[in-house]
Amino acid sequence: MLEEIAELFQAPLGIWEAVVRVGVSLVAATVAYLLYQVFYGSRHIGAGVHRVFLVGGPAITMIFLVIQTSIPLGIGLLGALSFVRFRTPIKDPAEIGFLLLLIASSIGAATGNLMAIVILFAVVALALWLQRLIGDHSGTSGRGHLMISVDQPSFPALEEGLTSFLQQRLRDLSLETMSTIDGRVSMHYQYRRQSSFDWAGFTSELNKLAGEAKVEVFIS
Repeated sequence: MLEEIAELFQAPLGIWEAVVRVGVSLVAATVAYLLYQVFYGSRHIGAGVHRVFLVGGPAITMIFLVIQTSIPLGIGLLGALSFVRFRTPIKDPAEIGFLLLLIASSIGAATGNLMAIVILFAVVALALWLQRLIGDHSGTSGRGHLMISVDQPSFPALEEGLTSFLQQRLRDLSLETMSTIDGRVSMHYQYRRQSSFDWAGFTSELNKLAGEAKVEVFIS
């Protein structure tokens, strides 16, 4: 009986090696968090997925370490995680890239591919810097972001009036993404920023237009 219990705590991966890999994952998650804040957080509308990076990175690494050392336990753990449902939707497709960066670096830490993690972050940082540089020269840095969320039953009657209202109030308006999650329709727009724009009046008029519909507005 004691021998069987001892076998449960034995694993091909040493404890210090596991600590190092989880530690590397935490460092990588911290770098991903900083990249998000520098290149993305202050300029776009997001769901705040970066808040899970520091916990999610080491957790993902541990999952893959468990899968390597005990396949049945790993499969059971992944099955348990399948019951988790995230209520906060991804409000901007760019956030998916940061989540993939977190997952890739965590898997790299779990498999011991440390050089691959360094190369990954170097390439991503260069790509984000080039994207910002190109955006500044092309004038896209003057673009603002607007997220409007409407309850789904009210959206059909509100859609035409809402579109007309936004086109009248905002310059160079363009609809970037549209999604329906948990009974709400979310629309992500881009527009050209205007100096001294009356956002308080804009929000007040939008609420009057919406009437009894439940409308949420996020501005960046």
